[in-house]
Amino acid sequence: MPQGSSQRAARAPHKVAVIVDEGTNPFEVGAATELFGLPRPELGLPGPLYEVMLCTPAPEVRMNHGFFTVTGVRGLDAVDTADTLVVPGRPDNVVPRVAAVLDAIRRTHARGARVMSFCTGTFALAEAGLLDGRRATTHWMWAETFRELHPKVWLESDVLFVDEGSILTAAGSAAALDLGLYVVRRDHGAEIANAVSRRLVFAAHRDGGQRQFVERPVPDVPDASLAPLLAWAQERLGEPLTVADLSARAAVSPATLHRRFRAQLGTTPLVWLTGERVALACRLIERGEERLDVVAARSGLGTAANLRARLRHGTGLSPSAYRRRFGPGGGETVAE
Repeated sequence: MPQGSSQRAARAPHKVAVIVDEGTNPFEVGAATELFGLPRPELGLPGPLYEVMLCTPAPEVRMNHGFFTVTGVRGLDAVDTADTLVVPGRPDNVVPRVAAVLDAIRRTHARGARVMSFCTGTFALAEAGLLDGRRATTHWMWAETFRELHPKVWLESDVLFVDEGSILTAAGSAAALDLGLYVVRRDHGAEIANAVSRRLVFAAHRDGGQRQFVERPVPDVPDASLAPLLAWAQERLGEPLTVADLSARAAVSPATLHRRFRAQLGTTPLVWLTGERVALACRLIERGEERLDVVAARSGLGTAANLRARLRHGTGLSPSAYRRRFGPGGGETVAE
């Protein structure tokens, strides 16, 4: 159980509506319900984090390739009480969405609720007019089609997800999990997000982007898994680890280690190590540690000044603001 979770006050769960349109991909609907809909007694919280509502534009909707149909869920009026709207993707992205779906998306955004798309659900957001002049992403196989249909959108085709404040887009089906965990972390902090990721058996944060998924020749000799090295480093984040230490542990040169990180994680050893240290610092603050020098030392960030800079870069919050939002005390200030 995350330490300090039981101390959080009960509050009304955040309502998440998921639009299930004709031809929707089942995986992304499942990802939304897995991320936001399941009870999580292991967290020791006084209530659920989210309340999920599936909604459809018709009483019966066929899923992608007619695998099954969805019936007995709410109509599109469910979006009118949602705090977040999730729009999964469909394979027939050049076929216009029905007017009722586009209207539901528009009015949800117009009243200030958060709107998220998974995979090619970005097409629906663009068709509804939400993305003109904004950054967004979608699956790399559909990037050129998207640019042709929606030239006013700034498409970033080599990232896992894009956060534009109240509008967020994920690049693919698996990237829906990346975006969902990012949102859980933004809503409830790193400790809760890490607990959810452990339940999913999925990394709480994957660096890199879609460039690592674009088709490329299979190497003659596949790289050895980085998992043992990553686990070893995560147990020693408070120590003065360097890239040289990591390469020595892996018994490879620093150049080879960089290639393996790029190939398997889409990032560099140093960026990965810094990200893990920031995540640990977040967990320490959430658990109630108020002394910045202690947080900095235990997370391997060194100094309080470096901790402030790294935390603000990684979360957009100062340590005191982070603790007010996610700490066990609520309203108390970290000693800075």
